Amino acid sequence: MLIKEYRICMPLTTEEYRVGQLYTISKHSHQESEKGEGVEVVKNEPHEDPVHGPGQFTEKRVHLSSKLPSWARAVTPRIFYITEKAWNYYPYTITGLSDSHSLQCSFLPKFSIYIETKYEDNCGDSENIFHSDKILGDHEVSFLDIAFDEIPERYYRSLEDPRFFSSAKTGRGPLREGWRQHTRPIMCSYKLVSVKFEVWGLQTRVEQFVHKVIRDILLIGHRQAFAWVDEWCGMTMEEVRRYERETQEATNELIGLVAPTISVSEVEQPTATHSAPASAPSTPLSDEAPDFLAPPKTRPRKKSAPETLTLPALRERAGAE
Repeated sequence: MLIKEYRICMPLTTEEYRVGQLYTISKHSHQESEKGEGVEVVKNEPHEDPVHGPGQFTEKRVHLSSKLPSWARAVTPRIFYITEKAWNYYPYTITGLSDSHSLQCSFLPKFSIYIETKYEDNCGDSENIFHSDKILGDHEVSFLDIAFDEIPERYYRSLEDPRFFSSAKTGRGPLREGWRQHTRPIMCSYKLVSVKFEVWGLQTRVEQFVHKVIRDILLIGHRQAFAWVDEWCGMTMEEVRRYERETQEATNELIGLVAPTISVSEVEQPTATHSAPASAPSTPLSDEAPDFLAPPKTRPRKKSAPETLTLPALRERAGAE
């Protein structure tokens, strides 16, 4: 198992991000869904935890069959999906509770991803924020800069570049060098990510590979959340939950699934407690096998992302509006 901690700051408050997270995940999932593919929402319902209190439980199936590379389609079932289960007790969320409830592949039971997330109103300077008995010894901590860290060139959108984006509603942005130290308000998403692939001979390479993918997903998703702030800023929780419900139903219909109407509801929570999902965009793969399964190549690899993986095609924003 390979464990890493990622810290991603945003020029928002944690209360604002609660709404922005729900909106961004719903919109992005809808944009990435096609007939027979995409993110199917199976459950979205209140959940009470004896330790964390009231929250929201979501179960999703990320259908990826047609987006797999040819070498993977040869060994996978025709219907391929990843199951994600998340327990959200904002400002603390869990994606996966154990090996049997982690983000899992429908045909690779020895592959799982477990993510704990905590949100705080600071610039990412909290130490030992995760007090977990699952952490053995030191683990790597990476600060991700939504403005200046590289993302794959093919997913770059000038309208979603925090170095140039300026919010008409909030007046925030563009973000300059060193923005994390002087920008107010500011919040940080702390993510403890554990990746496990128990296949002898491939474990280390696959786990490192998945972490590289997760890094790009986090950067792109958080850039979008900020770039779309004028779309969700000012929405109430009731309004964003309605948007979430309508978008989820439209997405399920878009991917061609016959399923009962989804009921999205939320339990009443104390003023200081919020709820938001801790999911991530689906990750389609390229048509090339990973370098450890293919002959060596002479062309250089990009620094920003492994050439073996293609992140979701981010369609133009107008497509979802």
